[in-house]
Amino acid sequence: MAHDKRWIGVDLGGTKILAGLFDHDLKLIGKVKTSTNFEEGGPAVFARIVQSVDQVMAEAGVTGEQIAGMGLAVPGQIVPQSTIVRYAPNLKWRDFDLKPLFPAHWKWPVIIDNDVRMGTYGEWSQGAAKGAANVFGIFAGTGVGGGLILDNKLFHGFNGHAGEIGHIIINWKRGTELEAIAGRRNLMVRAKELIADAPKNIRKEWKNTDPTTFKSSLIADYVAKQDPIMLQVIDEAARSIGAAVGTVVNLLSPEVIVIGGGVTKALGVQFPERIWEFAQRYALPRSTENVRCVMSALGDDAGIAGSAAFAQRNFAANA
Repeated sequence: MAHDKRWIGVDLGGTKILAGLFDHDLKLIGKVKTSTNFEEGGPAVFARIVQSVDQVMAEAGVTGEQIAGMGLAVPGQIVPQSTIVRYAPNLKWRDFDLKPLFPAHWKWPVIIDNDVRMGTYGEWSQGAAKGAANVFGIFAGTGVGGGLILDNKLFHGFNGHAGEIGHIIINWKRGTELEAIAGRRNLMVRAKELIADAPKNIRKEWKNTDPTTFKSSLIADYVAKQDPIMLQVIDEAARSIGAAVGTVVNLLSPEVIVIGGGVTKALGVQFPERIWEFAQRYALPRSTENVRCVMSALGDDAGIAGSAAFAQRNFAANA
């Protein structure tokens, strides 16, 4: 029976892999988290995905026959209706086909899409944007990505990569992308540069500390203690994301804007509030009336929830 079927959502990030198991009503019944270790290469990363899926099923006592389908969220461009990752910058993947790595015991159908698209889909179907017809999601984590729901449908665009806001140009003279300013990895490179050029007393505070090793939680700790370097780079990130969001409002007029990702979760509601403050400066007069800019309600689970929901939408008829 269809109500006995289970759905799997996997969110592959630049630093972690999250696998979730969901029931017919898309209630989360189990999840497993492990490190990505992208530097070990694609096959090794995918082997950890397989291990995570096997583990979450085993812990819930679920067999392969009960799985109706799986959604896999990948941080990059996907060739439409395929298993090929065209380009995933934070994993250093290009034209990488995942299908040959699927284990023989995966008898269920798998659909692959962009990670932020799936996070946005999760927030639209089950989270902060539920009930809205037109939604834009922007997630700041290792990098920066975006997703679009237009007229209650996930929008991919002609070549399948609509929503890639992290790669819009913020400074056209230098060709600077939004992700180069607001993605965590690049944020911390910027912090390191500022430390090297900071007054002696600030350099002393940072002695023997390398910000490029920081995870989002540690960034939040430094912001909380009002560290001037961290405050500066986070404010630069909020300003740049705000400019991008204002542009999206002018271009697409969404009803809800969802701000998510690991950096957002760590910094708390003040970060999307600051983003929205700047976005309204760049938006056309009255274009933000009744528009909601909200923090992700699902947090780290947005990607797995969206992936499972998207799989269900695509495969439920055959379940």
